[in-house]
Amino acid sequence: MGELSEFRADTAAWLAENCPAGARGPGQMANGSSKITLEPDVAKWLEACVEKGFTAPTWPTQYGGGGLNQDYARVLYDEMAKINARSPLVGMGMSMIGPTLLEYGDDAQKQRHLPKIIRGEIQWCQGYSEPNAGSDLAALNSKAEDKGDHYLINGQKIWTSGAATADWMFILVRTDFDAPKHEGISFMLLTMDQPGVTVKPIRLISGTSPFCETFFDDAVAKKEDLLGEFNKGWTVGKRLLQFERSGIGGLNGGARPAQPGGGLVRTAKKYVGDDNGRIADPALRETITTLNMNRAAFQLTAARANAENKSGTPGAATSIFKLYGAALQQDGAALKRELMGFSGLGADDTNGFTHAELEAASDWLGSKATTIYGGSNEIQANIIAKRVLGLPE
Repeated sequence: MGELSEFRADTAAWLAENCPAGARGPGQMANGSSKITLEPDVAKWLEACVEKGFTAPTWPTQYGGGGLNQDYARVLYDEMAKINARSPLVGMGMSMIGPTLLEYGDDAQKQRHLPKIIRGEIQWCQGYSEPNAGSDLAALNSKAEDKGDHYLINGQKIWTSGAATADWMFILVRTDFDAPKHEGISFMLLTMDQPGVTVKPIRLISGTSPFCETFFDDAVAKKEDLLGEFNKGWTVGKRLLQFERSGIGGLNGGARPAQPGGGLVRTAKKYVGDDNGRIADPALRETITTLNMNRAAFQLTAARANAENKSGTPGAATSIFKLYGAALQQDGAALKRELMGFSGLGADDTNGFTHAELEAASDWLGSKATTIYGGSNEIQANIIAKRVLGLPE
C-alpha cells in the first residue's frame, strides 16, 4: 500500500470515528463567531478537526494547520464527501484573510491571528464596498488617519457580509487623498467590538440579513494591524479578492467531488414521483442529469487547475471559476425549488412548509446574489478578457 493509499485508509477510519451524525448532511457549520452558539455535534466536530489540523489541512503546522500538500488534502475532502461530512469550519477567516495573512503578513501578525482562525475562535468580515464604491472599489472614501500609535477610521461600508456576528474586520481605507485612486489605499485589520463601529443589518428578499451597513466613527485599528505597506493596500486587496473568488469557484483547498445524483434526484423522486427507482418525468431526468454532469465537470476542472497551479496562489483564472461556479449555484437552487412546486415557495412555517422546503426557497432567493458578490459577472468577464485571454482594452 502506497503512502497516499495508507493516508486514505487512516483518514476514512478517523472520520468514521470522529465525525458525529449531527455534522453530516445539511446543517449548521462553525464560522468562528464568538456570538453564535454551536450545536453539540458541530462543536464536537470542530474540536476534533482542530486537534487533527483538519480545519486548515494545507496551512503550516506551526499555526495549527495540517501541513498537507494538495494531493493529501484532496484525499481528505474525498473521504469527507463520501460520508457527507460538513466542513468543520467555514467563513472569511478560512477562505480570504487567512490565506492573505500567509502571503502578506509578518511573523507577528501570523502568530497573532492565524491560530485563532484555525481554531475557530473568531469570525471575520470584509470592509470593501461603499455606497459610492462597489464595482469601482478604488473610488472608496472611508479614511484612516495616522495617530502615532494607532489609526483612526471614519466612513461607511455596505454589503458587509456577516458583520452582525463578526469579531474582526479586514478593511480597505483611504490614507492619501492626493494620490491616484488606486494608490493611497491601505489594508487594515480591526476589532468589531469597539465603540466606533456600528452595524445595521440589511433585510433581503430571502428573509435573512447576512449583509449589513457598517459605520465607523473614530474606530481604531492598531499600528501592528496594518497588513502590507502603508498606501499600498490595493495590491493586498486584489490578492484577497482572488482568494475569495477561488472559494466561491470551488478552488480553495482542492475541489470536493460532486456526489452522484445528489439532493436533486431525491427531491425529484419525492415531489415529482418515483418510477421503479427512477425519476418519473423523463424530461426532468435529462435536466437533472445535465446539471449533475456540469457540476462534476466543473469539480474535475477545478481539481485539475489546483494540480497544475505550481505557485500555490490564485491568479486571474479564478474569475473563470467564480463566473461559472456562481451560475451553477443559481441553476441548482432554482431547479431544486422548481422540483418542489408550490411547496418550494414557503416564507415561514405557519402554513405547513417543512424545514427543507423553507430552506430551498431561502437558498433560491439568496442565490440571486452569487453573480454580484465577490465581483459581478461583468467584472469577472472583464478580468477574463484582459488578463486571461489577453484581449485589447
